[in-house]
Amino acid sequence: MNELEALRKKLNERFVKAFATYHLLEDGDHVLVGLSGGKDSLFLLETLARRSKIDHPHFTVEAAHVRMENISYETSTRYLEDFCCTHGVRLHTLTTRFEVGQESLEAANGQEISGKFKRRQKTPCFLCSWNRRKQLFNLAQELGCNKIALGHHQDDMILTTLMNLTFQGRLGTMPALLKMRKMPLSIIRPLCLMSESDIARYAELSGYEKQMKNCPYEKDSTRTGILQVYQQMEMLNPEVRFSLWNALDAEGKLVEE
Repeated sequence: MNELEALRKKLNERFVKAFATYHLLEDGDHVLVGLSGGKDSLFLLETLARRSKIDHPHFTVEAAHVRMENISYETSTRYLEDFCCTHGVRLHTLTTRFEVGQESLEAANGQEISGKFKRRQKTPCFLCSWNRRKQLFNLAQELGCNKIALGHHQDDMILTTLMNLTFQGRLGTMPALLKMRKMPLSIIRPLCLMSESDIARYAELSGYEKQMKNCPYEKDSTRTGILQVYQQMEMLNPEVRFSLWNALDAEGKLVEE
């Protein structure tokens, strides 16, 4: 067994454990994958497409790629179309936009913002994420999907936990399963038991194409700082990810119904 096959086996086992543990997939599910074009969402689509060809549970998969016409963050549409076609998944491409306020632009450029504006301004990352999510919700309901799959892995969820503890004083994260209260949809994160390093290596070995341009706002100093703290925690205890994960599990933060 070569490295790619061994890594695929390892990741598939974690995928199966995730959907069995957190009840992410059931017979008859119609899943819409949020396909950004990054390594995580590509791997998520590939994994769900492979699993959908197995008899149990029986579910169908479609994908959506949301473009922001006013943000220079691009992925080759042709590559995404070919990737989805290879895995037998229908791709929907949507285009939207949002308005970036002056204070958000200043924050993105590292400029100081006065207190009252800092408290109320919405960052470009927040606005972009909110608008992308809104497009996914609308399309999912149009298509009759009951679940939206997002490509957040365990590292994403742990960093979110540390950010919530540090800045909001609460223990919480992006759950593996979130059942929406105001619409007949659930958000699932099937990569929740996988590390970013494993997914990155799989993407490299598989020859995933990287996006054409990086987002101009992607250097989030707050998240970067939290990542540095987390890396220091790993130096103190290489098993810290599992300690944090077990704490989330014990407090019921990984499933919200």
